[in-house]
Amino acid sequence: MTYIKRIRDLREDHDKTQQEIAAVLGTSQTMYARYERGANEMPIRHLITLCKYYRVSADYIIGLSDEPNLPRSK
Repeated sequence: MTYIKRIRDLREDHDKTQQEIAAVLGTSQTMYARYERGANEMPIRHLITLCKYYRVSADYIIGLSDEPNLPRSK
């Protein structure tokens, strides 16, 4: 699953711990670790929060796009 790799890579690229991202999401570190391992699917509300936090598109996280940047508004 692409999103599993992407959420881990985004976290590591931003020098964040699982605990820090779990706090952003309002969940436990254990649950967030389960998202990164693919043991649990991440809820849409958490996907949206991560998109806003990292300033990337949902398409990027879920693997529909390889372009992480959000499209610019016209």
